[in-house]
Amino acid sequence: MSSIEDVPAEALAVESSKPAIVWGPIIGGGLAATGITLILLLLGSGVGLTMVSPWSGQSSSATTIGVTAAIWLVVVQWLSSAIGGYLTGRLRTKWVEVHSDEVFFRDTAHGFLSWALATVFVAGFLASSLTSLAGASLNAVGQVAETAGSLAASATPATSADSTAYFTDALLRPTKVSDRAQSDDRAAAAEISRILLQSAASGQIPDGDKSYIAAIISARTGLSDADARNRVDTVLKQIDDAKSTAKEAADKARKTGATTALVGSLSLLVGAFIASAAAALGGRQRDEEEDLLVAARQPRR
Repeated sequence: MSSIEDVPAEALAVESSKPAIVWGPIIGGGLAATGITLILLLLGSGVGLTMVSPWSGQSSSATTIGVTAAIWLVVVQWLSSAIGGYLTGRLRTKWVEVHSDEVFFRDTAHGFLSWALATVFVAGFLASSLTSLAGASLNAVGQVAETAGSLAASATPATSADSTAYFTDALLRPTKVSDRAQSDDRAAAAEISRILLQSAASGQIPDGDKSYIAAIISARTGLSDADARNRVDTVLKQIDDAKSTAKEAADKARKTGATTALVGSLSLLVGAFIASAAAALGGRQRDEEEDLLVAARQPRR
């Protein structure tokens, strides 16, 4: 490749009027990378389904499936980027009378643009697919919720959904709890449910509510006050354990989402580098092949 000092001023003027971006190879490489990505994603989906089974003990663990899926997505990104970038560099026309450093920069830039174009195509396809699936799911959930709401409205009085029901119960709480529990079991059970809901919302249950629940339990079951209080403590501990389990699951999901985002962004950055390097390699090989062809056509002296 000639140096900048050997280029005539007339050639530089002609070269400067030509665009440095050749969109044909960029679009071709981006489409090729998109096609390879979709093929490999379908292949990975098929292999992943073989790892899952409705029968107990025949499916791989969730950790194994998650790690395998993450590794496969990284492989898909890198392989498609390499193929798309290489095709972009190999298919572009030769830049004549251009310094080798400029050729290298243009090749890497073309590879990066083809990677970006393929990424946009794949993201649009996946977003469209997920939107369709989410729309169908929301329609189904909406129909179920509408049906459940109609049934609940017909079976439950409207006043039961009043957010002040707990405080109303506290104001009207009878002195003789045993009379209330024995005379109206359903009302007592509903009141206990509202107490538990209020405690779940506030994060704690007052001692007065505990004593009231224990008194109702003692009146309905015949347990002593101490045994009824122990039963209340046991149930409340189960509720706390369930809340802790839910928090742990949410925290685990948060960590998994953060790890997936970080790995995905790193994979995309590496994919961009691979596409740029592959385009530079393809462009250099194309120039070398054309130089060899020109040299072979020259008559020997």
